Amino acid sequence: MGILAGLGVLVPFPFYYFLWTYPQSWVNLCGKGRDLSKVMALISHFFKLVQFISLFSVCSFSWPPPLYFWPLFAFGQFLNFRVYQLLGESGTYYGVRFEKNIPRVSEFPFRFIRDPQYVGSVMSLVACLSWVPFQYVLLWFLGYLFMMHVESTEHPATRAKPLS
Repeated sequence: MGILAGLGVLVPFPFYYFLWTYPQSWVNLCGKGRDLSKVMALISHFFKLVQFISLFSVCSFSWPPPLYFWPLFAFGQFLNFRVYQLLGESGTYYGVRFEKNIPRVSEFPFRFIRDPQYVGSVMSLVACLSWVPFQYVLLWFLGYLFMMHVESTEHPATRAKPLS
């Protein structure tokens, strides 16, 4: 189960890389008249389910969790919620790469934390270390680091053009 769980944890990152790096291919694949961010969100939610099932298959629950669990998990999820609240679905799911007008956000947490959604997700994962073996959390964390690096550069000339 270990190798399958590891692959399950890593499954969304090639998808995210492909969409960020080749957004025009995504436009061409999805076709005209589709909300590309919405389609990406649906597929991403499926991949997130695969990740959770993968972690669940290797975890061992104990109750109560360590005291560090509550503040890390709560603040991590708060960051994720806040990012989604400020950016919406299109801002969270690469709308800027699909020629959507996503306004620049400078409110908390963006003013204080670089990549707050990734930071929040990592905090939530670290909170679960008492249940999930370290290597799976590390794999997920490395996937996030990779995507933070990939998404750190974005040039308007590489954005997708809508199909006519």
